[in-house]
Amino acid sequence: MSKKSEATHRPLKPATRLVVGGRDASAHHGFVNPPVHHASTVLYPSAEDFLARRSRYLYGRRGTPTSEALENALRELEGPDCAGVALLPSGLAAISTALFAVLDAGDHLLVTDSAYQPTRRFCDSVLRRKGVETTYYDPLIGGGIAALMKPNTRAVFVEAPGSLSFEVQDVPAIAATAHAKGAVVLMDNTWATPLYFHAFDKGVDLSIQAATKYIGGHSDVMLGTVSANQATWERLSETVHALGLCVGPDDIYLGLRGLRTMGVRLAHHHQAGLKVARWLAALPATRSGGGIFPARAGSSASCSSRSHKVRSTHSSTSCGFSALARHGAALRAWPFHSTAPASARRRNGCRAGRPCACTSASKTSKT
Repeated sequence: MSKKSEATHRPLKPATRLVVGGRDASAHHGFVNPPVHHASTVLYPSAEDFLARRSRYLYGRRGTPTSEALENALRELEGPDCAGVALLPSGLAAISTALFAVLDAGDHLLVTDSAYQPTRRFCDSVLRRKGVETTYYDPLIGGGIAALMKPNTRAVFVEAPGSLSFEVQDVPAIAATAHAKGAVVLMDNTWATPLYFHAFDKGVDLSIQAATKYIGGHSDVMLGTVSANQATWERLSETVHALGLCVGPDDIYLGLRGLRTMGVRLAHHHQAGLKVARWLAALPATRSGGGIFPARAGSSASCSSRSHKVRSTHSSTSCGFSALARHGAALRAWPFHSTAPASARRRNGCRAGRPCACTSASKTSKT
């Protein structure tokens, strides 16, 4: 094979896949971007074709060339183990739909204590009413999660880095333990995106993103995605269609537009976040408590050094995430005390019923 042929067949790099994914100019008269299809009813050539469902598209809610373009682009970004992508109207809708797809009444769910607050609210309200028990675990537990598994544990939910407290979980260790016990692994991969964390390579079955954030990138769209492997795709797809969930074509277009620049935006987020974290680490006001920024080596925060080691092993880089922690003063990443994960409060010396930095921050945030 010639050098030219080898170059032609060489796999595209992630930055290139972001730009070309989901595009097929030959199918759209040479135009680079896919058209925005506002559609509901699909016409068939004949009654026989309708009854036999001989059509690529069945109904607007079941998919259009516009939705297919974004789904294909995300599949390419997720990698070969991604069997399908579902588009949802928000990040929370993506989380709740993914959980609905794998859980039934009587099941037990393990959720990281550092999860996005609305995720906890969904588990503690809707899932509880449906007969699903939820246990929250320390995000730094790793393979020790085996001790929390029950005979009816059907799913383990991870989020790395965690919302607001930013612990980086050992996802491969957790996934290996969960699979050994017959449970599926769901991950909120919003912070890292598939560009920086390849969830399926680490044992995740369902990778979730609030595409509102980094994929959209311009604060003008609500969008969620769930990417599934072969073992979970059929049930996820069935759940999405049974619930009648879909995304409007204009929102999908905004997601496609944002995807094209996500690579350069996140690269800048990483550099800017690292610069700010280093500057904050040098300030007397934060030096003792430290900053939780997993990309920065030598962080003094109680969990950040472990998070940095895990992140360095499993993730190619990071985005602009960071948090502050200072003992004895009202400087806290969490907006109020009740939203601080219990595991994080324990690590920072907080005790129920006693004055602490978190309660001081709580009073400050309400004024």
